Amino acid sequence: MFKDEKIWFGMAGGEKLFINTKMANRHGLIAGATGTGKTTTLRVLAESFSDCGVPVFLADMKGDLAAMSKPGTPDGFVGARVSEYGLEAEGFAFRGFPTAYWDVYAEKGMPLRTTVSEMGPLLLSRILGLNATQEAVLTVTFKAADDEGLLLIDTKDLKAMLNFAGENADVFSMKYGNVTKQSLAAIIRAIVALEAAGGEQFFGEPALNIADWIRTDYNGKGVINVLDRQKLMHNPTMYGTFMLWMISELYETLPEVGDLPRPRMVFFFDEAHLLFDNASRELLEKLEQVVKLIRSKGVGIYFITQSPRDIPDGILAQLGNKIQHGLRAYTPTEQKAVRAAADSFRTNPAFDTYDTLINLGIGEALVSVLDESGVPTIAEKGVILPPQCSMETLSDAEREAAINANELYLKYRDFFDRDSAYEFLQRKGIADAEEAERLKAEQEEAKAAEKQALAEQKAAEKQAASAGRQKSRVVKNVASTAGSTIGRELGNALGKSVGGSFGKRLGGNLGSSLGRGIFGSLFGK
Repeated sequence: MFKDEKIWFGMAGGEKLFINTKMANRHGLIAGATGTGKTTTLRVLAESFSDCGVPVFLADMKGDLAAMSKPGTPDGFVGARVSEYGLEAEGFAFRGFPTAYWDVYAEKGMPLRTTVSEMGPLLLSRILGLNATQEAVLTVTFKAADDEGLLLIDTKDLKAMLNFAGENADVFSMKYGNVTKQSLAAIIRAIVALEAAGGEQFFGEPALNIADWIRTDYNGKGVINVLDRQKLMHNPTMYGTFMLWMISELYETLPEVGDLPRPRMVFFFDEAHLLFDNASRELLEKLEQVVKLIRSKGVGIYFITQSPRDIPDGILAQLGNKIQHGLRAYTPTEQKAVRAAADSFRTNPAFDTYDTLINLGIGEALVSVLDESGVPTIAEKGVILPPQCSMETLSDAEREAAINANELYLKYRDFFDRDSAYEFLQRKGIADAEEAERLKAEQEEAKAAEKQALAEQKAAEKQAASAGRQKSRVVKNVASTAGSTIGRELGNALGKSVGGSFGKRLGGNLGSSLGRGIFGSLFGK
């Protein structure tokens, strides 16, 4: 409940347990073994923040948080606690709260999408399960796409860019460092596996605008954004990485606002250990930095998990508001973990923290919050208030009606595929193929022309050689005839001077031979 400008969430004896809204962005922890009341605590805090005008995000793993839009009923322990603590006199009333439903798979909520570029190579590598070398190659691919002005919106854009990198591996390696085709192939296989699991639905447009989660209804109540996780829970890495992306997106998008009277938004991250399992050192460092600094953006983050040891120490130290439900210690390792959890509280001389922690009942918790000065209060053993909203599930018809009635539904309902890397590279491939065909045709045409010219040249040379031989024969014949005639005339003249028929024959023969010899030497044989 929201009372006296504070979040009233429990009772310790006859005293109210509050979270000061001014300190609510110092983050928090809700921890405890299965069945100890963590989900009820989450409901109470979420509806209380909504009451004071603070939007909320939470993930619904079992489908029971969706019914926060419906009023609760005084059944079982709820009615008993309402009567025990006289809550109706304090303004307690069963009612629903403004709720918006989201689903990565677009089945039980409005589609929740982002783009590949916005996700970035670091988080995407975690989703795909890449090793360090493959992550480096993916980073190179993102850098190349950015240098070329290519948008990476969905998985087909990324695959097209990876194939382009493979086709131009030598160029990429010279410009960005070694890019092996083996690594590219491994990344593409991981993307195909993600698509087969339905994960490609998370990448596309319209992408989520985080500002659409920072809304209030017409009564000024903060909208509770519920992410359906019933199907997403089968892909815990994707869920955890989505949460990490969302924190990073908030940090990078929202402006600095300093300390506000109340947060701009509060996030509840259930199954918080999934955020950190198998996370790289670089990713953990980034997350720790964001958690430290995001409070100045007016955002409070509340991690929900079974044991505080699920949270890295650097982040655990940033969680100022702690609600610790019962822990069980059946083994030495578990006892050590409970001891560490107990030691994280300021000691209350009225009870032993360790013994109290392992003996807490359902709905009970050890509580320490930041006071108005930012100092952690001493540990208090308290009982969590019952929620005002329903603890049941929401029917499919009720859910569908609420989704269709949401003002954001038309904005996010329809997927669209704008011109991006895939389309550009497809056009480039077609243009390159056409250019290659054109060049090939030109080369073949040039070769044909060259071949024809060579043939014509050879024919001309052959014709010229033939004409030369014919001319030579004509000249030779003319020379021979002329030589014979002239020689004969000269021989006849010579024969007359000799006299007699002998002289004629001698002169004719001698003249013909002499004439042919002279003309032959002049005009060639």
